[in-house]
Formats: sequence, C-alpha cells, structure tokens
Amino acid sequence: MAANGIPEDVLMDNDLIKDLVDVAKDSALLNGVLMRTKETPNSSEVVTYAPFTLFPSPVPKAIFHQALAVQTHYNRLVDKISQDSSFLEEALASTIKVDDFTGRLFNIYRHVLQEGRTQSIVLGLNRSDYMLDQNGDGSASLKQIEINTIAASFGGLSSRMPNVHRHILNVAGRLEDSKRILDNNPSAGLAKGLAKAWDLYGSERAVVLYLVEELQRNIFDHRYVENELWKRNIPVIRRRFEDVSKTGFLDQDKRLFVDGREVAIVYFRNGYMPQNYTEQSWEARLMMERSMAVKCPDVSTHLAGTKKVQQELARPGVLERFFPGEPDVVDQIRATFAGLYTLDMGPEGDKTVAMALANPDQFVLKPQREGGGNNIYGAEIIQVLEGVKQSTERMAYILMDKVQPRPVHNYLLRLGTPLKLSTCLSELGIFGAYVRHGQDMVLNECAGHLLRTKSDEHSDGGVAAGVAVLDNPLLV
Repeated sequence: MAANGIPEDVLMDNDLIKDLVDVAKDSALLNGVLMRTKETPNSSEVVTYAPFTLFPSPVPKAIFHQALAVQTHYNRLVDKISQDSSFLEEALASTIKVDDFTGRLFNIYRHVLQEGRTQSIVLGLNRSDYMLDQNGDGSASLKQIEINTIAASFGGLSSRMPNVHRHILNVAGRLEDSKRILDNNPSAGLAKGLAKAWDLYGSERAVVLYLVEELQRNIFDHRYVENELWKRNIPVIRRRFEDVSKTGFLDQDKRLFVDGREVAIVYFRNGYMPQNYTEQSWEARLMMERSMAVKCPDVSTHLAGTKKVQQELARPGVLERFFPGEPDVVDQIRATFAGLYTLDMGPEGDKTVAMALANPDQFVLKPQREGGGNNIYGAEIIQVLEGVKQSTERMAYILMDKVQPRPVHNYLLRLGTPLKLSTCLSELGIFGAYVRHGQDMVLNECAGHLLRTKSDEHSDGGVAAGVAVLDNPLLV
C-alpha cells in the first residue's frame, strides 16, 4: 500500500476500480455495515450500506499505538474530573453564564450534588478523537480534537469494517496488505462496560435503557452493542425522552421505572444537543440523574467532556492536579494536546481574539457542542468574533490550533454520490470503557478504534452528519 493511500498499479486500472466498487458495496451489505436510507417512521426495512472508503487509509504504527496506550489514562482523567466539583465549578463558571445548554446541564449537576448522589456505580463509554499534525520535518504527531463522553458512536459499525477491507484487498490481489487490517471489536468492548455495571447493579430483572431519538438512521450501530448485551442475557429496551416523561417514576428508594420495568442503566444515545430537549425532556433528565440507575454518562461526566474543560486542562499545572506523583501519565496526555486558548473576558481572552482575527486559517473556533458540524473555520471565525469580541457571548467558545494532517487519496463510497478520487483527511477515534464502584476502578480498558475519513473539501462533520465515511487504519 502506498504511503499516500491507494497502490499506484491499482489506481491506474479503471476497470479494476469499478469491479472493486461493486465488490465493496456487496461486502459492506454482507458484513452488516448498514444505515437506514431515510429518517421516516416506516423506514426500518429500507437500508443500505453506511458510507465507507474503498481502501483502508495509512496510519503510522507508532502514532496508532500511542493513541491506544493513552486511552486508559484519559478514562481515569474523565472520571477524576467528574468527581471534582470545585474544578467543574471553576472551569465552567464563565461558560454557564452565556451558554444556556451547558447552564441547564450544570443546574442538574448542582441539584444532584445538593441532594446527594444515590448511585456509587459510575460507567463511562467515551471516544477520544485525534488527527495527525504534520511537523516541519515531515513527521507526524498525535493531536486530540475532542473527547466524547456522551453517545460516542460508531463502535458498532466499526466492528464490522475490518472484514470489508480485507475482502476488497484480497480481490485486488493485495494479500499482504489484507493481513495488516487490524482486528477491531468496539461493540464487545463497550458492551463489556455496560455488562459490568449491570452486574454491579444487582438485579437480573432490571433493564438497560437506551435513551434514543424518535428517528435514527444509525440504528444498526446501536444494535450491534445491544446484541452483545442480549448474548449475556441482559435485557434492553429503547425509549425516548417523551416515553420517560410519560411512564417514568422513582420509587421510595429512588429506583427508576419506565413502562413498569426497573432500569439498571440509562445509556444516553441522545441528549447531547440543545434540540434534543423540550422542557419535559429536561425534567426527565433530572429524574434520571436523581435515580438509582447507573447513568452512561451521568451529568458530571457529560460536563467533563465540554470544550471548555478541554481548554482548561491545557493550562499549566492542571493535569498535575489530577495525577499527583504520576509525571509519566501527565506527559503522555499532554503530548496529545493541540494549542487551546480561552476566550474569557479579560487580557488573556483579548489576546486570543486578536490572534484569531490576525490569522483565522490557523485556528478552529469551537462552541460547547457535540454531534459534528458545529466548528467554525477561516473567514467565518472573523465574522463570528467581530460580532462577539466585546461581549460575554464570546465565552461560549474556545479557540484551538488547527491541526494540519497529511492528505491521502481514496474513493468515498456513499449512496447516490458519483464515484471520484478524492483528496482525503482522516480522524482516529479510540474507544474507552471504565466502571468505578465507589472509589474502586473495577474496569478500565481501551475498547477499540474508529477511523473516519472525509474529503478535504469539508472542514467539519462526521459520518452521521453526512460528511465523513467509515475507514480502517492500515499501519505503516
């Protein structure tokens, strides 16, 4: 496999490419790399392949293993942040004044703290996302884009991708490259965390509640993890905020019941964007947070994944606060940080504004949002900052150095899109699963990986946003 992606002999053979595209689409369907074709209530039987690359993309072996190795440290970091109320209060003090969504979450967090936590079991299923920044000497370095602590997706579909690319490479006559496609099963790794928390909850009749949207194109990604739970005889139900509002209640011991079923775990695959909530949804979120059910994530872990917390962690001495006496851990985490800058009111924030306005193409402006497609680039940074630079509204954002990855070439296979060779950029995600019971970390693992690739025509957006496609790393 060429360092920039597709082997030259394959690239020059148009007939082979056409044959491989047909093989690839069929292989994706056979291996269950699936999405619903449309978001309508009656679309459950109308499916197609989820978008993916024709070939796996090259990733430097040392950088890939660096990302795997640091994941258990990131699991611990997220958990430590979630337990540190003074840090969360300090870090988010400015943001909650100007960002209503983060403020609503923080109000629930304060309510739970004042009332007292009812559940000592903490479950975290997260995904740390990275890009490879090109250094001046031609080498690459791993830089974290964000960490997703709620609804970290594509663990299911990425579990099905290795067989697809192995088959494509075999058909293309690239047998040695085919053997280099890594085994990867985040479905099992994420389910292991859910199963451990369910076991600790201690009721065989209690269910895992998937908190989901009304319409879900990405349902198969959910189902693969769900099926891993059913294999363990762990019952699963899928409900919306509306369902929890209508039928949910807490008994005298604060056990959560929905539709008459006791809930052991609330697994949030929804609830990470403002548009996910009505007033009734906020009330349901508060009820769930107050309950004995294990929350994945609980509201403090949700807040630990905000962009403002990410920026605060980059300040000198902050990581040492969470890992006293562990300088090696601090070094491993800090090595993945890109430049992160505050936009709080005051001289430091003013300096950040001036820096961004002077060189907007070197930065990314990030609001406190998940789900892809929210970041701001280039000339739009100037437009946004000019409008808020004298206002506290700027505190709803952070500024980050723009990572400059090395582009590769690939074909992006997406239903209804003409086939063309694209210049592409990739993002590596590493899944983590951890369970804490009281003060004891009883599970802390790297649960697998995800590679997403998009055309360099697009600045932002993931698979669910319709921009990136699924991929596999080919270690070089």
